[in-house]
Amino acid sequence: MAKEETKTINRWIIVIGAIMIQLALGAIYAWSAFTTPLQGNEAAISEFAFNKTQTQAIFSAGLASFAVFTIIGGRLQKKFGPRKIALLGGVLLGLGYILSSFVGASFPLKLLFIGILGGAGIGLAYVVPIAVGVKWFPDKKGLVSGLAVAGFGFGAFIWILMANPPSILGFNGFITQQAGSFAYTISNVDETFRLYGIAFFILVVIGSIVMINPPQDWKPKGWNPPVEEKNDKKSSKNLFPKEMLKTKQFYLLWLMFCIGALAGLMVIGNIQNFAKNPVDGFIGYGFNATEAVDFAVIGAAVCLPIFNGIGRIVWGQVSDKIGRRKALLSMFFFQGVTMIIFFYSTSNPYFFYIFAALIGFNFGGNFALFPAATADSFGSENVGLNYGFVFMSYGVGGIVGPILAGAVQDAGLSFLYAFIPAAIMCFIAAILAIIYKPELKK
Repeated sequence: MAKEETKTINRWIIVIGAIMIQLALGAIYAWSAFTTPLQGNEAAISEFAFNKTQTQAIFSAGLASFAVFTIIGGRLQKKFGPRKIALLGGVLLGLGYILSSFVGASFPLKLLFIGILGGAGIGLAYVVPIAVGVKWFPDKKGLVSGLAVAGFGFGAFIWILMANPPSILGFNGFITQQAGSFAYTISNVDETFRLYGIAFFILVVIGSIVMINPPQDWKPKGWNPPVEEKNDKKSSKNLFPKEMLKTKQFYLLWLMFCIGALAGLMVIGNIQNFAKNPVDGFIGYGFNATEAVDFAVIGAAVCLPIFNGIGRIVWGQVSDKIGRRKALLSMFFFQGVTMIIFFYSTSNPYFFYIFAALIGFNFGGNFALFPAATADSFGSENVGLNYGFVFMSYGVGGIVGPILAGAVQDAGLSFLYAFIPAAIMCFIAAILAIIYKPELKK
């Protein structure tokens, strides 16, 4: 055990450090603020010319790298201690955004630095607050899993508003349009990437200071573990990944998480494209382009990320009370219904805000329920290792969902061809939740 893991501190300080780290890592959910500037839209003078699939490819590459390095981070934090791995993640995330600011309109290098390198940094740092949190809060796994990652959703709210706020707020963000067009300058966008890279690094460094594990056999005052965990040291709890991969529970969790990620990330990556779509979006219902942009930014920057963060906390608490399986069933059924209705929400901006918020709320629940379910089924001791394997499903969903929606748009098809399949899969996940049982047989 690393020397840094022998101290006893006020466990709520861990939560504060976790939120600071996650505020920076939430950068990946702020990607919708950059999709329009990188596409350039119809302005011939735009210095960027990425198509919609390319902008989603950067987002998906980041999600895939994020998922892969979550496994690596889980292994490394077990060996070197959580503080060092969180710090390494902050360095890679900050470096990725800073380096991308020097490559201009190069799609391959933007993909490499923001997508792959930045995603790797997020993956390394992401697992640390979760793994540390459930060890300090064995009595509140669902709640602390939600709190530990709540900053991820709230971070997107901050970074989107700072980069590209709606005009109705009356102030400019770091990224500004050329007057009378949808064109954005390279220097303007890249300066934002550079500033963000520095901010991400500082936040993760500060948060990593308190990322230490509790002493061996530590437990909260007045709390005792369940009898079966305390008395049977050879029980199925505290499995290692090799043992976990032989269980049905793992594959059920993996499939459910993949579907939840696919549906949520499809909307997060494309919400502004959807709102501004000339047929399915607000323009198709008679709103002008400026109004459509404002509605899109409010949905993407305010409603979705704020309720993403709230959902992580609320669903975690709910699952502690009603059980993980019932919470998963409720969340996926709710998300399936919401995905269908969301397609029709651009007829009225208030409907759009409400259902963007509900999608964010349900999507956020994934990140409270699945870490807690992993700890329930396979034990808290190796949750940093085990959750990395469960989290790989997020990377698969993150590739399929956003790129599917991007390809549908580039093919000139309706968003209906993306949202309805995602809704059907959410209903399938609800059925899988009925089959899933957290307890493993000895």
